[in-house]
Amino acid sequence: MTMLSFRLAAEEVAKVGRWAERLGVGRSELIRESLRRYLTWLESADDSKRWEAEPLREEESAIAAIADWGVAEEWSDWTDATG
Repeated sequence: MTMLSFRLAAEEVAKVGRWAERLGVGRSELIRESLRRYLTWLESADDSKRWEAEPLREEESAIAAIADWGVAEEWSDWTDATG
């Protein structure tokens, strides 16, 4: 792990402290997890832009047609087969 140092306003430091105590974690862990989640969110937002710019090709979306097949067999008459 790499050490990262930055400044926060006093009110944000107090909020971090309150949330860390409330969640039963250290301040560093709370900040690390919050940053990780925010970066994941940023990546997903960027990913959606890429999907819009370059949608799936026909061969990549071929398996989606399977979802329209519905249930392969009718199993409802098997419900009393065990009794």
